Amino acid sequence: MTDAFSSNSETVLQRTVNVPTVTTSSHAGNLMQLYQITETCHFVTSNQFQKVALQLPDELLPDAVRVSTEIENETKAKTFILGDTSYGSCCVDEVAAEHVRADCIVHYGPSCLSPCRRLPLLHVFGKRPIDVQQCAAAFKELYPDCQSHVIILYDVTYSHAIGDLRTLLCDMYPNVAVSLLKTDHSCGAELIQESCVDSDHLDSQDDRVIFKFGRQFSVKKGQSIDDYSMFYIGHEGLTLTNFMMTWNHCAFSSFNPETCTGRVESVKINKALMKRYYAIERAKDASVVGILVGTLGVANYLTIIEQLKDIIHKAGKKSYMFAMGKINVPKLANFLEIDVYVLVACPENSLLDSSEFYRPVVTPFEMELACNKQREWTGEYVTDFRDLLPGGSSYVVFPEPNQSNTEEETTDVSLITGALRACSTSSSEIINGTSESSSLVPRNQTLTVANTNTAASFLAGRSWQGLEPNLGQTPVVKAAEGRRGIAIAYEEEGVGNKDALTSPQKS
Repeated sequence: MTDAFSSNSETVLQRTVNVPTVTTSSHAGNLMQLYQITETCHFVTSNQFQKVALQLPDELLPDAVRVSTEIENETKAKTFILGDTSYGSCCVDEVAAEHVRADCIVHYGPSCLSPCRRLPLLHVFGKRPIDVQQCAAAFKELYPDCQSHVIILYDVTYSHAIGDLRTLLCDMYPNVAVSLLKTDHSCGAELIQESCVDSDHLDSQDDRVIFKFGRQFSVKKGQSIDDYSMFYIGHEGLTLTNFMMTWNHCAFSSFNPETCTGRVESVKINKALMKRYYAIERAKDASVVGILVGTLGVANYLTIIEQLKDIIHKAGKKSYMFAMGKINVPKLANFLEIDVYVLVACPENSLLDSSEFYRPVVTPFEMELACNKQREWTGEYVTDFRDLLPGGSSYVVFPEPNQSNTEEETTDVSLITGALRACSTSSSEIINGTSESSSLVPRNQTLTVANTNTAASFLAGRSWQGLEPNLGQTPVVKAAEGRRGIAIAYEEEGVGNKDALTSPQKS
């Protein structure tokens, strides 16, 4: 029976959820090959790990029990399955692994290859099917000139077939550079791949080696990466978007192994960059910034948070920090005093489309563009926040405050509202370490004082501030009897009305 104000409760018990799954087989041999259990067991036994955390994305969870059983039978180690990750499944959930006091983590499926620092890590990408012959044919159709300078990038789940693809193309295309998956070994991370890419070629003195997003490749001497085209193997998603935004001066093409089709990527990068630039202007207008902690596993995330808090304060803005798991519109809508959010996450999850949010969500790079006058918009785009830290490839020193700065030098005009805005706090406040938020101001005409803060100032400026008791102002009256009945028809309503005296007909 369907209720008047809710759906049928029985449908909840009968509802089914369609979860996309990777094509697998129930045979133990295919399971061992797909999840590379032999290599995983060697990693566990060689390091004598006793507690192993297995992190799987949602689409691989149906096989979690079988994988765990196989590893425990081969290694005699205790395994723990990490299913519901706090943040993106591409990032390693070191916090959940530490809750069970695991000795290491085995991460399955797609990964952003962001470096970690707490626990030893093994990446198992799996082997998604791909037709190498079709991929090579699509490459030749997209690049008919055999002298084309092309860099081959790929999703990590197709790394097992890259060696065969390189064999088909290297003789015909001498200027093709094939990327190699590589992790930061300083944190004890390892990965299983069978790409058979010649890593010795990357150490040649005539080549310029580039290491970014867990990919390592080289360009010819005397050339830059802007002189190359990019060929990506994988479906359209966050990984491809991250590559295209970072290397936005390069022409991109892609091959989708699921449909076996290749195409020239026609995404308007300039339009996407303009949308991001609009978010930067919103960040410049903001006076209150919310720092969203979107990862607890990427190395140096605490360092970038402290750096953001410092530059936000020096720019004359106030900041609050929020630790959230899955970010959505209702969560961020609870904090109306926040003007803009800055998301600290891995490179693939940093580019959050905030068109549906009440406040824009920017990246740490965009926040620095809004606060640091020394950093200029040149078309370069940085998605990895580690490049913004001291020693990083895109680090820019925040200018030191100068006592001689005038008001005209610390203000500019907003491109959105057309109003004047302050670019930074006064030099005396920065040098002395004081600001308006730490000063005491009179609360009323008496001797009471209060410490001002942004939330209180925002509440004071609202037209409706909630129910107030108004003590001493509201006269005391005797309690009166109220209405009886339900809202649709109170008992005293319609007295003397002929329509009300007529009883309604039952349906």
